[in-house]
Amino acid sequence: MSVYREHGLFYEFWRQFKKNKGALFGMSLIVVFVILAIAAPFFAPHNPSQLFADYLRLPPAWIEAGNSTYPLGTDDVGRDILSRLIHGARISMSIGLSVVFLAMSVGTVLGLFAGYYGGWIDKIVMRITDIIMALPSILLAIVVVSVLGPGLRNAVIAVAIVAIPSFTRIVRASVLAEKEKEYVQASRSLGASSLRTMFKEVLPNCMAPLIVQATLGFSDGILNAAALGFLGLGAQPPTPEWGIMLADSRAFIESSPWMVTLPGLCILVVVLGFNLFGDGLRDALDPRLKGRG
Repeated sequence: MSVYREHGLFYEFWRQFKKNKGALFGMSLIVVFVILAIAAPFFAPHNPSQLFADYLRLPPAWIEAGNSTYPLGTDDVGRDILSRLIHGARISMSIGLSVVFLAMSVGTVLGLFAGYYGGWIDKIVMRITDIIMALPSILLAIVVVSVLGPGLRNAVIAVAIVAIPSFTRIVRASVLAEKEKEYVQASRSLGASSLRTMFKEVLPNCMAPLIVQATLGFSDGILNAAALGFLGLGAQPPTPEWGIMLADSRAFIESSPWMVTLPGLCILVVVLGFNLFGDGLRDALDPRLKGRG
């Protein structure tokens, strides 16, 4: 019976989700970049750090001076741009996954405690959350990285700290709506501890908005990490990260525009894909939006 119910819930979700063509398109983009990230060594024609001294700033293959050996051209030191973009997808996806995992783990716990217990715990958590959200996200990330020091790991920590308040507020709002329902009261009356009630009973019923926020947080994490890389505070050269590629090519924006355009397009497409996918998840998982359109 439970298996049938789970299949029925999935079918209903998919029926609602596939109505959103933008969400399907976003999911397709995500799948493509995930495959590229997983199988980067197989798709990349060259080592992303290998230098080809005889082919500096080579244009893409479809331009007259291009070379089919380097389909998207080379950068200012002779590295294959296509190979760096493909390996950059692996780094960006790893960054997004790490940011979401850290922010969701901490934010979920804080939101659960704040919403379930209320009182002074709720006030402290929410005031700290308000202070963090009052600051521009990229500015706060820059401050955190400046304290911790530049580097990919510290950039992930900084972006995760910036993302925690969003998860905290969403979980808290869901807990406030759930904790007075009958199933929670029944769990308490049966002698279940507060921790068991929070994590076993309340949290599973807060997963829908949490999943949507995780999807949108994925794109924010990639975008903010790329911004830190562009500023020299994130991943450091010669790491094939899209933000670094943008920073390294600034001086050649007029003479070699493909060096700037291609990593910028990758960031745009990935962020667009996750945003479209997140919107589709929100519409499919929100009962108030079902049946529309």
